[in-house]
Amino acid sequence: MNSSPTPIRRDWLSKSLAGSLLGLTFALGCSGLLNLLLHALPAAVRAQFVMWSVAPVWLGVLSGCFLFASGARAWRGLALANLLVFGVLAAARHL
Repeated sequence: MNSSPTPIRRDWLSKSLAGSLLGLTFALGCSGLLNLLLHALPAAVRAQFVMWSVAPVWLGVLSGCFLFASGARAWRGLALANLLVFGVLAAARHL
């Protein structure tokens, strides 16, 4: 049995930055979509719900960014997710 510990991958910083920066923008985009979807709620309730939804989404993305095979894939995948979310948000606002 091999008892040597697995080495820490060198791209953890890249993954962490991708999850932190692009995860925040992704969470903000998702909160914008949620705001549009919950337009029937009173403004005060909707604002609180949308505001408090940012943190769980951001932390979920930040936690999940370490599942990418490399830092470059994390940046690419999260950038595409951001483009998708903000594209849908722009299209929904335009309609």
